[in-house]
Formats: sequence, C-alpha cells, structure tokens
Amino acid sequence: KLATAERHPKPVAIKILKYRNSEEIAILKTVRHPNIIQVHEIFEMPNGNAFIVMEAAEMDLESRAIKEIPIDKIRLWFFQLLSAVDYLHQQGIAHRDLKCCNVLLTADSQAKLTDFGIGCFFKYFPDLCDTYPCTPEYAAPEVLNQIPYDPKKSDVWSLGLILHEMLTGRLPFECTSDLPLSEPCRSIIQSMLQHEPSDRPSVNKLLQHPWLQSTNTPHFTTL
Repeated sequence: KLATAERHPKPVAIKILKYRNSEEIAILKTVRHPNIIQVHEIFEMPNGNAFIVMEAAEMDLESRAIKEIPIDKIRLWFFQLLSAVDYLHQQGIAHRDLKCCNVLLTADSQAKLTDFGIGCFFKYFPDLCDTYPCTPEYAAPEVLNQIPYDPKKSDVWSLGLILHEMLTGRLPFECTSDLPLSEPCRSIIQSMLQHEPSDRPSVNKLLQHPWLQSTNTPHFTTL
C-alpha cells in the first residue's frame, strides 16, 4: 500500500505482515544497500502483526519485462541485482525467492530487491539448508526435489531465470525453441542454470562476467 507521512518527504510503501516473520524483520533490520529497498521504520504490534514502512517504487520487473527492454537497461538492472545479492551473501543471508516481481524499479531507473519473506541467515546453518519454501517456477532443481542445498547456489539458479526473462520476456521452459541470444548472453545464462549446484559460479564471480563489462553487446545475434 502507498502512503505519505510528514517525516518522509517522498511517498512510502507499507507492507503489512499479518503474522510477524521474525527472520524477515531481522533481515530488514540488518541490510543496507543501494539496490535493496530501503526500510524506514518497522512497527511490531502486540497482536503479532507488523507494519513495514519502506521506500516506494514505480513498478516491478515482471510488469516491465512484458515489453522489450533495451539491452543497456537489462545489463544495468541485472548488474544492480547481482550487486544486491552479492552483498546479501557476504552478510550470510540468502533471499531464496528471487523472481522478477521481487525486483522493483524506481523512477530514476534503479533496480531494488525486495520481499525477504522466505529469506534466511544461512551463516547459522551447520551444513546445508533443509527447508524448501519457494516459488516453483524460479526454484532450483535441488529445492524442487527437496535435497539439502546451498541457498547461495539456489539463488544463482533463480538469477539465471530472471536474466532469461529480462532478455526474452519468457522463462526457459516457456520457450519452444532456442532463442537467438548473443554468445555472451547465452554463456552467462548457461553458467547460472547448471543442474549441478557446485558447477554454478558465485554471484561475485558473475559480476566479473564479460557480458556485464561490455557496453555494446547486442541483445540478439544478427540472423
């Protein structure tokens, strides 16, 4: 819900948690990054509900992805998203629900990650994660198969699906044939969508991929 408040010069969004999610609130209190939605205040009520006051955005990436996005915008937004997830992983936090509708776009064309409802502090895990909340369309194979998993690597799988959707408007399983993506685009997507989690790169390594460093890589190859 959008609202205005005297102490905040710009409109704010208010998220209402019907049943207080202590881990989500702990994550929101911990994170500070330019590409993670900024939380201004959190009101925890005696009845277990919570109200989260955060910066407002114009739209989410899912709404934007139904139209063709210029390649430079895709590269910028995906780089910003990777930066946010890399920061989370360095803090010992996994998002676990990365998808286009959880990436917000601001009026000044910045991508902002939001919704930590099933996020977790993996630094407290003795080994691999053995809980499996997810959005099935974006979930890694090991999560869908309920095999104990490294949540950092499952985040990388979801990032690969997001980039594919940004580039094509569709998830890979919605495509009936190979799309003519440029080789650098294909390379970075394939690296993230490796079936074996250990074969997927870290988010920090993805930030150094040649496709993200290029300023003139075409969206599609010339046919």
